Amino acid sequence: MARVRFKQDYDYKPTIQSTIAYKAGWEGTVRRECAEEAVAAGKAEWAGKDAEAQRNGENQISG
Repeated sequence: MARVRFKQDYDYKPTIQSTIAYKAGWEGTVRRECAEEAVAAGKAEWAGKDAEAQRNGENQISG
């Protein structure tokens, strides 16, 4: 799990049959795969301890 803050609306598709919609401005814990995809797409930024770990260059982030 990872903590992120969404900067733009983002649809996470964990399977072909499902979609989880995150609204811009929402901050919370999401699956690591979702966090990595959203951050890579520029739709979210790391938050909390995960943001701190990214700044410190740590490879393993919260769990």
